[in-house]
Amino acid sequence: MSGSVFSRFYDIVRQIPPGKVATYGQVARLAGMPRCARTVGYAMAGCADPSVPCHRVVDRFGGTKACFDTFAPGTQRVLLEAEGVTFRLDGTVDLAQCLWAP
Repeated sequence: MSGSVFSRFYDIVRQIPPGKVATYGQVARLAGMPRCARTVGYAMAGCADPSVPCHRVVDRFGGTKACFDTFAPGTQRVLLEAEGVTFRLDGTVDLAQCLWAP
C-alpha cells in the first residue's frame, strides 16, 4: 500500500479523542476502504509519528495488540486507561462505552 493510503488512516486516527477508541475496521470504513482493516493494522503498527494516537485503535472485539507494547507488556492498555477508557473483565475495551462515533 502506498504512503498516501496510510496517511488517510493516520488523518482519521488523529481525530479520535482521548477516552475513545476506534476499531481497525471502523478506520478502514471511514477511509472509504471497508475491506482493509488489516491494512489499517499494518499502518498503525508501523507508524512512527507521535502525533498519531495509534494506541486508540483496537480490534473488533476491543482487544489490544502487543505491537503497541513498546515499553512493557500492557503499554497500550495503560495508555488507554490513563485517558479514561474502560475495560471489561476479559481484558478488552468496553466498546459499548468507549467506541468513537465521529
